[in-house]
Amino acid sequence: MSDLIVRDVCKIYPNPSQDVVVLDHLNLELNRGENLAIMGPSGAGKSTLLQILGALDSPTSGSIELAGKNPFALNEKEQARFRNEQIGFVFQDHHLLPQWNVLENTLLPALAFGQPTTAHHERAAELLDRVGLKHRMNHLPSQLSGGERERVAVARALLLKPTLVLADEPTGNLDSDNARIVGELLLEVPKEQDAILIVVTHSRELAQRMSRCLELRRGKLHPFTA
Repeated sequence: MSDLIVRDVCKIYPNPSQDVVVLDHLNLELNRGENLAIMGPSGAGKSTLLQILGALDSPTSGSIELAGKNPFALNEKEQARFRNEQIGFVFQDHHLLPQWNVLENTLLPALAFGQPTTAHHERAAELLDRVGLKHRMNHLPSQLSGGERERVAVARALLLKPTLVLADEPTGNLDSDNARIVGELLLEVPKEQDAILIVVTHSRELAQRMSRCLELRRGKLHPFTA
């Protein structure tokens, strides 16, 4: 059985004249260590799909199973814990807390249910070293470049060893050099941690480096053709 199973997922927004079908019976399966790029035109529903995969939004119908559990069958508190422990998020606008330093921002997922442990601190330091920022642990986000802030977001997403890492346009605001560095980290580090990686991107360069690439078009996933 796959670690991520998406079955017949639909997302429909009611409209007085005609319902808007954003996702139309999507099916997908991935295992730990695999990665996938999702491309498609703006407004196709790529971010909506990531929000559903990340249990931030509910599908109209269909089901998702991650690590043997359906997050939408859990109560609100259980779902929040599941999302925090099983899913890591990397956004285009990194969402670092400006008043916290790099180490504190990396430890953020561990703060959700109590104080970070010594093991959390050790893992955060290990990840920051892995993304080339160990020497910046005490710096504030305002003291970092855009590429460095995005690297912190990658480390933060991996802190709790999630099953699934979701990245929404992670290189969209970066120059070509930083986009390459962040792209390499997204490909290498989750795989080293045995996580599933799904990236929504407009970058063909990044998409072509992933092991699979699909296009979301008219509510369905299709093999991507350049």
